[in-house]
Amino acid sequence: MNITEIILPEYGKDSEIMHGNLDKDVSDVVQLLSENALTVSTGESLTGGLLSERITSVPGASQVFELGICTYSDKMKRDLLHVPSGILERYGAVSRQTALSMAEGLMHRSGADLCLTVTGFAGPAGGSAETPVGTVYAGFAYQNQVTAALLRLFELEGLDRSGIRHMTAVCVFQIAKQILLARG
Repeated sequence: MNITEIILPEYGKDSEIMHGNLDKDVSDVVQLLSENALTVSTGESLTGGLLSERITSVPGASQVFELGICTYSDKMKRDLLHVPSGILERYGAVSRQTALSMAEGLMHRSGADLCLTVTGFAGPAGGSAETPVGTVYAGFAYQNQVTAALLRLFELEGLDRSGIRHMTAVCVFQIAKQILLARG
């Protein structure tokens, strides 16, 4: 299974993943991990631990959850997830390259089968014309494969900081579920 064939490079407002049910999707992900004796870890920036919190709120999560790291600063992205300084300097913290590097670093640090990482602009400040608030990159590492997707949450109207963080979690768990279901 090639995860780049499952995960699109970009997801916008019309994408099915934007319409998931967070509680159900997280429960489904934990169940699929448990049924297949797989583990998960998270490396979070803009969600500040929300992905980890959602996973650990599901009974039985202790059987599948390895590690949750909140790397809000560039320094912690470098120190804990081994994101190269050159990537952060050239592309910035909110970039596909950083999300990929975070996922790869988390995979090596945790040894988990599935690694979920996020970086982005939750607002209200930050962002630019090229990368507005609501620009989120999600990184995924699964069994030594790494990819990242742009979540175009800025296309969704009326999202504040909390809404962007919530929708990031919805999208990440929808994609994680797709990966686990595709594995057969």
